[in-house]
Amino acid sequence: MRGMGTIANVLAIIIGGSLGLFCKNLLKDRYQETIMKATGIATMFLALSGTLSKMFVIQQVGIQTTGSMNVILSLVIGALIGEMIDIDHLFEKFGNWLKLKTKSQGDHQFVNAFVTASLTVCIGAMAIMGAIQDGIYANPSILFAKAVLDFVIILVMSSSMGKGCSFAFIPVAFLQGALTALSVGLAPFMTTSLLNHLDMVGNILIFCVGINLIWPRTIRVANLLPALVISIILSF
Repeated sequence: MRGMGTIANVLAIIIGGSLGLFCKNLLKDRYQETIMKATGIATMFLALSGTLSKMFVIQQVGIQTTGSMNVILSLVIGALIGEMIDIDHLFEKFGNWLKLKTKSQGDHQFVNAFVTASLTVCIGAMAIMGAIQDGIYANPSILFAKAVLDFVIILVMSSSMGKGCSFAFIPVAFLQGALTALSVGLAPFMTTSLLNHLDMVGNILIFCVGINLIWPRTIRVANLLPALVISIILSF
């Protein structure tokens, strides 16, 4: 059944966030800060390995790079469009609305936790590839694996940043669900080259999220999201 992968992913985030909040009450502030930095470092290295695995190609003459121009143009053009729309502000606005509706006005980390966690679990290669595979082949295996990873990620992030992380399930449900539905009609256009370019740009955005975990609010990652769409266009 199409969509089961996203449903499992949503449940994993909710459960991981709940357990993370329980752990948060048991950890001192300095432990929470160190855990958040460690999560940022791990996120950066995972994203870097994902990007380089698609960018470096082993050939008889040696290691060659591919897709560099696509990545550069996608990020530059995507950043320009993102800043014009100011997607980051829209994320924060939605986060503030959630903060009000959940009566979390006393949680000063709520919005930052929601935005950071949402970007971490929404824009990676597994989210994109998994949703597409679920839509085209009704095979949720990638999203099931992502659900396990997101469970751990949200548990750790919630234990250091608070309950705002738990609400990352909302954009995950919306974005992965929409991509699964769209991929049914877009299947003929999903070439290997296109998917590789999406992987590279997506992992670079995840790397930026890792930077923000270590140095908060350094990069407005949400404003770089249009780079994913530009990457698809340039792949043609």
